[in-house]
Amino acid sequence: MTSPVRQPAPAHTLRLVLGDQLDPQHPWFARVDPGVVHVLMEIRQETDYVLHHAQKILAIFAAMRAFAARLRSAGHRVHYLAIDDPGNRQRLTDNLEALLAQYGAGTFAYQPADEWRLDAQLLQWTASLDVAVERAADVHFLAARDEVGRLFGARKQWRMETFYRGMRQKHGVLLEPDGSPAGGRWNFDHDNRSAWGGTPPEPADWRRPHDHRALWTTIEAAGVASFGDPQADALRWPLDRDEALADLDAFVAHALPWFGQFQDAMSTRAPRLFHSLLSFALNTKMLRPAEVIARAETAWREGRAPLAAVEGFIRQILGWREYVRGVYWAKMPGYVELNHFGHATPLPDWFWTGRVRMRCLAEAVGQSLSQAHAHHIQRLMVIGNFSLLAGLDPQALHRWYLGVYIDAFEWVELPNTLGMSQFGDGGLLASKPYVSGSAYLDRMSDYCRGCPYDRRQRTGARACPFNALYWDFLERNRDTLGRNPRLAMPYRQLARMDTATRDALSAHARHVRGTLASL
Repeated sequence: MTSPVRQPAPAHTLRLVLGDQLDPQHPWFARVDPGVVHVLMEIRQETDYVLHHAQKILAIFAAMRAFAARLRSAGHRVHYLAIDDPGNRQRLTDNLEALLAQYGAGTFAYQPADEWRLDAQLLQWTASLDVAVERAADVHFLAARDEVGRLFGARKQWRMETFYRGMRQKHGVLLEPDGSPAGGRWNFDHDNRSAWGGTPPEPADWRRPHDHRALWTTIEAAGVASFGDPQADALRWPLDRDEALADLDAFVAHALPWFGQFQDAMSTRAPRLFHSLLSFALNTKMLRPAEVIARAETAWREGRAPLAAVEGFIRQILGWREYVRGVYWAKMPGYVELNHFGHATPLPDWFWTGRVRMRCLAEAVGQSLSQAHAHHIQRLMVIGNFSLLAGLDPQALHRWYLGVYIDAFEWVELPNTLGMSQFGDGGLLASKPYVSGSAYLDRMSDYCRGCPYDRRQRTGARACPFNALYWDFLERNRDTLGRNPRLAMPYRQLARMDTATRDALSAHARHVRGTLASL
C-alpha cells in the first residue's frame, strides 16, 4: 500500500525569487513569516532561450541552491524546483500556477525582472490572476529604470558622461567638500590606457574553487544543451554573498591599485590582469553597487589605491552599468532588432570552438569558451571590433555574447553588444564605432607576437585581416561616418591613399570576408 502524498502546509503568499535576484539583504528577508513561501526554480525556459555557456548554467544553479539553503537556515519557507524535479513544468508561469493552487496562496509577490522578456511575461500573466499581486520595489540599482530616458528624452545622441557626472553628484561619490570632483577632474580615462609588460605581476586568483560535478551530471542528464568548458570540478565564481564580499576585499587589496592603469591591457600571460571579476556577483545581486563603490572610494581616501584607478573602476559601475540599463529600458523591445549597417554574415564556427589562426581572436574567444569571461577590451576591441569590420550579423553576435559570458544578462549585454560594439543603433549610445586596425591591438597586447599574420602588412596572404577590413569599413561607410569628428583623422589618412591602394585594400577585405571560416 502506497503512502498518500503529503501536502505542504498552506501559505497566504507565494514570493518568486529569480536566479539573478540572490540578495539576502532584500527587505523580503528581514523577518520570517511562516505563511510566506519563497519559490526558486531551475527551468528549461531559462536555460534554452539562447545557447548558454556551461559555467553560466552551472554557476547560477549552484548559487540558487546555496541561496535557498541560506533562506531555509534563516527560518524562511522555500519551495525549490530542481531541473530534474518530476513536478517541474519547465516554464515559469506554468510552475507558478501549479504552486499557487498547491499552497492555496491568496497573494503572489515578485521583484521586477531585469530582462524585458521576463518582465513582460510576468506583467501579462499577473494581469489575469484572480489573486492579489504585489510587485516589490527595485532595490538593486542606483538609478530608476526610466532615469536615463527621462534625462535624454528625444535627443538623437545619448552620452554616458553626462549621466555619470549627475550620478556622482546625486550620490555624493568622489566629490570634494565643495561638490567639485575629486582631483579636479570627472574622468581620468586618459591616465588608464597603459599596456602591461609583466610588472606588477598578475595577482593570484583569489576566487574559491567549487566541485560541482554532481550538479553538472544532473544538468546534462536533464537534456540541457550548452557550450564551453564547465570546469565542474573547479568552478571559481562566487556562489553566495559571503564569497562575493571576500572577492571584493581581495580585489581592493590586491588589484584595484593597478586596475586603472592596465584596465585596457591584454596579455596571453595574464587573462585576469587586475580586473575585479565581480560582475557575476553584482548582476545576480549578491553584491549591491553602492557597497562596491563605497569600498573602492574608501581605498582611495585611505591612500590604498590611486584616484585614477578608483575613478575608472567606479565609472564602470556608477556610470556605464547604470547607463546601459537605462538605455535598455528606454529602447526595448525594439532595440534588439537594430542593425544600422545591415550586416548579416553568419558567425563562423570558431566562435564555438576557438579554432582560429588569428592569435588575438584565438586568445579572446578561447578565453571566453574556457572561462565564460573576457574583460571589456577583449569583448569590444578584439571580438566586437572584428565582428563589426567583417559584417557579422549583430543579432547572432548578441545571442552569442548573451550565452557565453557568465555576467551576461540582456539588460547589460544587449546595449553593450548592439549599441557600443556593433553601432547597431547608429550612434545613440556611442559617439563612434569602436573599430581599429592591428596597430591598436599590438599597442595594448602581446597578441601579435607569434601570430601567423603580420600586423605590418595590409594586403597579401600573411597580412593581418584587421588592416584591410578596417580601411574597407571606413571606405564603405564614408557617407554615414565621414563627417563624424571622432573619425576625422583616419578619414584624412584614407584620403591620402591613392586609388590603387584603396582598391587593393577593398579586394583583400572581400577575400577575408569570404574566407572567415579558415582564418
